[in-house]
Amino acid sequence: MILSHDDEGSGPAVVLLHSGVCDRRMWADQVAALAPSHRVIRPDLRGFGETPLPAERFSFAADVVALLDHLQVDRAAIVGSSFGGRVALEVAVTAPERVASLALLCPALRGVPSTPRADAFDEEEDRLLNSGDVAGAVELNVATWLGPEASAATRDLVRAMQAHAFEVQLAADELDPGPEATRVDVDLALVSAPTLVVSGGLDVDHFQDVAQHVADSVAGARLEKLAWAGHLPSLERPAEVNALLAGFLA
Repeated sequence: MILSHDDEGSGPAVVLLHSGVCDRRMWADQVAALAPSHRVIRPDLRGFGETPLPAERFSFAADVVALLDHLQVDRAAIVGSSFGGRVALEVAVTAPERVASLALLCPALRGVPSTPRADAFDEEEDRLLNSGDVAGAVELNVATWLGPEASAATRDLVRAMQAHAFEVQLAADELDPGPEATRVDVDLALVSAPTLVVSGGLDVDHFQDVAQHVADSVAGARLEKLAWAGHLPSLERPAEVNALLAGFLA
């Protein structure tokens, strides 16, 4: 299956991988900023946006590589937000020859110890979903993951993206057998691409810990701490993040 995607601009290829509360619509400002100088590819990962979640075994990282093959892109910079950052790292260790560089915005990663605050979010989201209060779970995500700089329009966009993701993923949960994602354990010592890690000063503490761990563990990685940012800085202050990405990609 080829991921639903947009492919705009020309120049060095950049792939934008969305967070787990969003879909490819989160990157509109980044596409506008980068497409004049880059070929910008933004997919919807499985179960998000316009990409379905069929009942089969799959790999998020392999899906990204298959999209690069489909578009005849040999190497690309990969920008990943949160869950998309985890997928970017999975691509970097399973197909390193395809990754020119990595920009990881508040990335997720397995194996970093959780925190009470992160556990409390997971427990409350589970409670809301198990009770059928999907709208409540959507509002919890909007309130948790967007920092105070996010506009009302941005909050509405994240609300819509998260609601759609829940709709698709909860329906897939009812299938027997359902979809099964292949687990990829990331050894950060194997990441060889130039790497920028961004951390939000107002983000959930667990994700600040992840960003620090990735920056400490990837050779030569640069850590950029944004004191004003929550978990989704590219949506909170797009212009500032666009400038940061343009400088790194140059």
